[in-house]
Amino acid sequence: MKTTAKTAQGLPERPAPPELPLRERKKLRTRQALVDTALELFTARDFTAVTLDEIVDAVEVSKRTFFRTFTSKEDVALAPEKELWAAYLADIETRPLDGEHPLGAYKDALFAALEQTADGWEQRFLASRGLADRTPALTAHSLRHCSEVSAEAVRIMADRLAERSPGRTELRLLLDLMLAAWRCALEAWTSPETARQDRPALLRHMREAFAAIPAVAALAARDA
Repeated sequence: MKTTAKTAQGLPERPAPPELPLRERKKLRTRQALVDTALELFTARDFTAVTLDEIVDAVEVSKRTFFRTFTSKEDVALAPEKELWAAYLADIETRPLDGEHPLGAYKDALFAALEQTADGWEQRFLASRGLADRTPALTAHSLRHCSEVSAEAVRIMADRLAERSPGRTELRLLLDLMLAAWRCALEAWTSPETARQDRPALLRHMREAFAAIPAVAALAARDA
């Protein structure tokens, strides 16, 4: 009997995307080279000490090429984070919502977005997160981006649910609850005591954090 491949969450595995045209593959390779090189330079030295000229020279591309892909040094430094949330919003925009609770949709979209990230994403994300933790300019940029993503996710969900929407305030609070669980998972995953910092370990911490949400919601309802 034929079986269907499963993802780390037990969901059916998505089919591989069709191969991109050569031009698009070259763009993606250049983009990845810029991200890898920038993160390597920022980590080895300091975000503020590395110039844009050094990044483009190391990759052997022009500044024009850089700015066709990124808007700033901050943008390239936070690329792994932004890749994840761009995939997240795309999933929220298209996933079936019939009968699904908004919190479940928010949560499942994050697992789906993580599954779409390229090989090695977790190492790039860890490097980017480490930079943000010790660089105020990157922290501010990350917080602003998180606010923008949150607003867009709520807008998409409210528009798609239409008259079935529980209200934007409720949708935002549900999203914030999911994001709080995500941050708890990240803290556990990036802790110095954590033996493994690979993707399966991150997924395990996410499942544990999300599993705690119903009990937390029950506590909030009891104390309201």
